[in-house]
Amino acid sequence: MNAARRPRALLVWGIALLVLVCAQSAAVAASVHSPWTQGVDDAWRSLIGVGPQSDVHTGLVPMLFQHLGQLPGIVLMMLIVPILLAVLGRWRSALFVLAVQLAGPGLVSQLLKNLVNRPRPAADEAAGLYGPLFLVDHGSFPSGHAVSAGAIAVLLVALIPAVRAVSRTVTTAVAVLLMVGMVWQRTLINAHWLSDTLAGLAAGVGVALVLWWVFAPWLAQDRVRTPWFLRRRIPSDPIGEPLKETS
Repeated sequence: MNAARRPRALLVWGIALLVLVCAQSAAVAASVHSPWTQGVDDAWRSLIGVGPQSDVHTGLVPMLFQHLGQLPGIVLMMLIVPILLAVLGRWRSALFVLAVQLAGPGLVSQLLKNLVNRPRPAADEAAGLYGPLFLVDHGSFPSGHAVSAGAIAVLLVALIPAVRAVSRTVTTAVAVLLMVGMVWQRTLINAHWLSDTLAGLAAGVGVALVLWWVFAPWLAQDRVRTPWFLRRRIPSDPIGEPLKETS
């Protein structure tokens, strides 16, 4: 593969984001109960978080974000999307999606959760604060849902062809809304602190950008590849030899 076909900016930004995530992970691990972001985290929680008596968190939009980071989202990104890409003849893109999902939500998210082990927001009903409204696993930092959202956002931009400027604008807008919406939903249900979600986005985007850089030459080949079912078949004579066009 030709390294010149790999945009260096993808690698630079990806590594920069991952370095920031590592630095924040070390800072949180040094004081899991009161990291340097705790003041902002507390203020955001008081503003956004709701209690079990509210029905906002069970609405259609919040539940879409909830399921995106759970089994339905895993099935979508680990099975359905790769299979569809493979059917379209874009098997390299399918491998890219699988690599991003395994490295981001799979490896980085769980590794940091176990290393940092930050407690989830705890209930303090006297202060009008509540704990997670849905079942959660251990470790609040980083948000696994946010890692998934960041990774998927990059996948959207990387895999959807920017045929026109408007298509790139729409794709980018959807990617941004996906990330912002995930931050909102995870803090709405008190599953994470604000800084957990921002670190999760950075981790997901960072991993996906680095792997985009790695897969860039293969993805370029897939973009110009015609799906097998749209290719024109050359007619052949009775003995199986292709017929030549005559003028």
